[in-house]
Amino acid sequence: MPNSLDLDRRPQDTRVVVAMSGGVDSSVTAALLKAEGYDVVGVTLQLYDHGAATHRKGACCAGQDIYDARSVADRIGIPHYVLDYESRFKAAVIDRFAESYIAGETPVPCVECNMSIKFHDLLVTARELGADVLATGHYVASRPLPSGGRGLFRAREEERDQSYFLFGTTREQLEVLRFPLGERNKSETRELARQFGLAVANKQDSQDICFVPSGHYADVIERLKPGAAESGEIVDLDGCVLGTHSGIIHFTIGQRRGLGVAAGAPLYVVRLDAERRQVVVGPRAALRTSRIVLRDVNWIGEGGLNEALADDRREVFVKVRSTRPPQAGWLMAANGGYEVELVNGEDGVAPGQACVFYDAGVGQARVLGGGFIKSAAPAIAPGRGLEAMAASAARE
Repeated sequence: MPNSLDLDRRPQDTRVVVAMSGGVDSSVTAALLKAEGYDVVGVTLQLYDHGAATHRKGACCAGQDIYDARSVADRIGIPHYVLDYESRFKAAVIDRFAESYIAGETPVPCVECNMSIKFHDLLVTARELGADVLATGHYVASRPLPSGGRGLFRAREEERDQSYFLFGTTREQLEVLRFPLGERNKSETRELARQFGLAVANKQDSQDICFVPSGHYADVIERLKPGAAESGEIVDLDGCVLGTHSGIIHFTIGQRRGLGVAAGAPLYVVRLDAERRQVVVGPRAALRTSRIVLRDVNWIGEGGLNEALADDRREVFVKVRSTRPPQAGWLMAANGGYEVELVNGEDGVAPGQACVFYDAGVGQARVLGGGFIKSAAPAIAPGRGLEAMAASAARE
């Protein structure tokens, strides 16, 4: 009979490496598995030069967090190792984040970290330690499929679901990954932490981007890439110059405040043109898009992606932001790549963000895969900016 990790062996004969960040979720994951009798080994990755982030609320994988992870390991009686991944993390995540921002994108570094570090490099380390599986504290579910293999599913607690950040997980990785908290809610996790006597029971959750201590992305980018903040023009949809800026890294798609230009109606950042160093602004209606071009698509649904698109397109439910529910759309092959058409459209879709596919719009839907947004077709065509602004002013 399979054990709780779906392996045909006794817990005591099953070695589990747990990725321990020092937070309550990964700590409870380790404690639960230890209590069930598994041979548990804790591993913590030191990912960046923590400095100012060491004692910042909401940071992770820094000095205090490493201490907390080691304390939990001592408390529950498991071996614990700290691996120095600073140089690898900088090259794979931090530098790519900066380059993406400079290119006018809105990157999601947590996705890159999961793909390149946690579910790639750490899996290699887990195998070297003789692990049968690698467990993490993510709120996402993994289950055996009737057709064989394993599938990835949204967490039971919708507000905690982290599947958006894990779309890049491969079929091979799913075979050895386990997520014990996917069928629990956060209040249960904290109660378990108290029952296990863990000092991190009330520790604040990690927030935002771990390697940006101040929360100001532009400051980090300017430190990593001196001279990246090149000045340029702020223009409307028709190319008319409205003002100047000190660098596109200070702007994001959908931004309204701090533009430094005046108009008869509210203006929003609708596009960042890195090549021309231009910030393109327009009315709120210009943020709307229904057609998204993707890159680096990963498919973990049934069969291959081309097989799934045998009828030219497939109905899916799509998330382009981690905080919004999936919405209906169509995934299709087009122009030598893949695109998504959103049935109801979406505001503020930005290149660099993730676009994740599900098989349903509610409940613990299965994750079918996803990709990064390469571009999004604007709702308002170039040359119609003045017309759109006039219409927006009339509505205001």
